[in-house]
Amino acid sequence: MPRRFGAYGGAYVPETLVPALSELERAWRAARRDPAFRRELAERARSFGGRPTPLHFAERLTARAGGAEIWLKREDLVHGGAHKFNNALGQGLLARRMGKPRLIAETGAGQHGVATAMIGAALGFATEVYMGEVDMERQRPNVLRMELLGARVRPVRTGQRTLKDAINEALRDWITNVRTTHYLLGSAVGPHPFPSMVADFQSVIGREILREARRRWGRPPHLAVACVGGGSNAIGTFHPMRRTSVELLGVEAGGPRGSTVGAASLTRGRPGILHGSYSYVLQDRSGEIADTQSISAGLDYAGVGPEHAYLRDAGRARYIAVHDEDALRAFRWLAEDEGILPALEPSHAIYAAVVEARRRPKRQRIVVTLSGRGDKDLEVVGRAVA
Repeated sequence: MPRRFGAYGGAYVPETLVPALSELERAWRAARRDPAFRRELAERARSFGGRPTPLHFAERLTARAGGAEIWLKREDLVHGGAHKFNNALGQGLLARRMGKPRLIAETGAGQHGVATAMIGAALGFATEVYMGEVDMERQRPNVLRMELLGARVRPVRTGQRTLKDAINEALRDWITNVRTTHYLLGSAVGPHPFPSMVADFQSVIGREILREARRRWGRPPHLAVACVGGGSNAIGTFHPMRRTSVELLGVEAGGPRGSTVGAASLTRGRPGILHGSYSYVLQDRSGEIADTQSISAGLDYAGVGPEHAYLRDAGRARYIAVHDEDALRAFRWLAEDEGILPALEPSHAIYAAVVEARRRPKRQRIVVTLSGRGDKDLEVVGRAVA
């Protein structure tokens, strides 16, 4: 797995973190070659996580669109309710392998924090999760879940008090406690080896899609769609499909309609450095990181993983932005048509998939990665539609 993706990636970090990143890379590469590690990862993913997750034909949503078939990759059915489990399990097993007794993590929507807390409990780690105060307020159910699972939730009161600020605080903690602590970074961002390692653990999503698609249809889907904040569920979907015929569509958060804020780094940003990695970043003319805005806490981030930046520039994947109002519309569609409450993050991708389906012939098939369930967002949705 590469250190860079074309011009993007790298490790722009203080010297104190270089040995920890090198140790992590060595441990990860050794684990990838270790049959015992791979067996335990697969078995825990099956028995604890509930993998593999199914492809579900969204029949009534397809009828609403009136074009290509829409299928859902049901990552919302993984233990904890989101794809975040895949990466948390892999990194948790690595931390145990490295002999680190403490886990720290950042979280925006709370799903990564919940996944880290679950793994911390299952593997016996002391666990602390950094979360911005704004996100703690709009994702209160997940705060309670983390605390019930034994994790300490550390409120972040600096900056916008959202995901970017939570990552800042987690990095500060890691610099201070690097010998005893593993930073279980939740998305495909940050310094190397995190983007490649997270993509590796999340690629189970795309591999399962391709395997079941070939079993069902004898060929891969025509289009794969996934929401993109930092980009972990999307890169887990896209990475195994890079050398296939599948079209790739990433969907960012456009923020409220009429707003120029949003959180769409790939469609509105430009290359820069954020959290130790060179990628597309939302920034002002002087290079200061711009404020972001999205109804979905998990997409409310000013940067994006470097592999997505590479796929964008190479023309291998397309990236678009969907507004809050359209994500809410798609939330209602999936709830009323399919009996599924999606998280607000993949609701952006559902909306884009319906738009794409309307343009395409009925013989084509679109797979949307339903990265999480919507329990955590019920208060937000309720306030938005009141």
